[in-house]
Amino acid sequence: MADPDDQAAREEMASKLFSGPVDFLLSAPQLKFLPDPAVPEIAFCGRSNVGKSSLLNALTGRKAIARASVTPGRTQELNFFDVGRPEEEGALPLFRLVDMPGYGFAKAPLKVVEKWKSLVNSYLRGRQVLARTLVLVDSRHGLKDVDRAMMKMLDEAAVGYRIVLTKTDKIKASELEAVAASTAAEAKKHVAAHPDLHLTSAEKGMGIAALRAAVVADALGEGWAP
Repeated sequence: MADPDDQAAREEMASKLFSGPVDFLLSAPQLKFLPDPAVPEIAFCGRSNVGKSSLLNALTGRKAIARASVTPGRTQELNFFDVGRPEEEGALPLFRLVDMPGYGFAKAPLKVVEKWKSLVNSYLRGRQVLARTLVLVDSRHGLKDVDRAMMKMLDEAAVGYRIVLTKTDKIKASELEAVAASTAAEAKKHVAAHPDLHLTSAEKGMGIAALRAAVVADALGEGWAP
């Protein structure tokens, strides 16, 4: 278990980093539109309507850097956001966040759905600068088969990932405890899953500081300092 003082210091550094520049870079509907693989990337994936945009907004401390929508599956491209930028003109960001299309997918033509799936799978399997993937799971529902399929694919591709339970303010504490326990137990069976389970609420701010610190550590290393 992390030392409380050390964890508090990591959370404070991460908060300061995210209070600096965080800018939308581009949307990539196909692999050929990806930015040059020059800095570490942290990808966010999950079922449609899992609260991905809300979590991104909470992590970055912005109200609408990622567009939250009542229409599941609105994100149909890979959306890249630059985090941190050194003072030198033309310098690269410290790392990037990648908002991925929701799986489970909204109602859409089959060809469109297959195109999204191909884009997501190809990116996750072949992106050398991908430092970590966050697999978001709605705490009200727990792991579904589509989540398990994503976890299996990440295992096979040797892509490390963290499981993040979202919307934890929407269920009773006893139910959350049960979902967290079953999710953690299942995650232990997956070789690429990080041992830490993150419980978050974008609306209430629960778990956001700890996840923010974890994201920075994954992108820049445990010993990173400004």
